[in-house]
Amino acid sequence: MTKLTFGGHPFLLGFEQLERLVERTAKTASEGYPPFNIEAVAENAYRITLAVAGFREDDIAITVEDRQLVVRGRQAEDPAERVFLHRGIASRAFQRSFVLADGVEVAGATMEHGLLHIDLHRQVPQAVVQTIPIGRSRAIKEGVEQ
Repeated sequence: MTKLTFGGHPFLLGFEQLERLVERTAKTASEGYPPFNIEAVAENAYRITLAVAGFREDDIAITVEDRQLVVRGRQAEDPAERVFLHRGIASRAFQRSFVLADGVEVAGATMEHGLLHIDLHRQVPQAVVQTIPIGRSRAIKEGVEQ
C-alpha cells in the first residue's frame, strides 16, 4: 500500500509542511479529557471552550508553540488530609493541543463557571497581485556577452 504525500503532487508546491501538520493533528485527536467545544462566533473568530471544573486560573497554562495551541492543567495537591468515601470528580493533570492555521492568533482567554474560553481571531491577508517580468536567464546573458 503506497502512502499519498502532499509533496508528491505536481500542483501542491511547498505543501510538505501540511503533511506534518496532519500527522501532528492525528496524534492529538486521541485525547479525551477535558471535553471541549469549538464554535465559530463570527466570520473570522472562533472560540474553544474546555470543561475544566475544579481547576483555578492559576492551575491552567495556555501557550502557543510552533503554531500549536497547548492548554495544560495541573491542580495543586490538597495539603489537608481528606478522606473520600467516593471520588468521582477528576483531579488529574491534562494537556490538550489544537493546531492553528497561518494567521490564526489567540485573542484572549477567560474562565467562568468551570468553563475555560479561548478566543481566536484569524487575520485575513490582503490579496496581492504580483506581476513577474519575463527576462532572459543570467546564464544566457553571460553566454551572449562573451
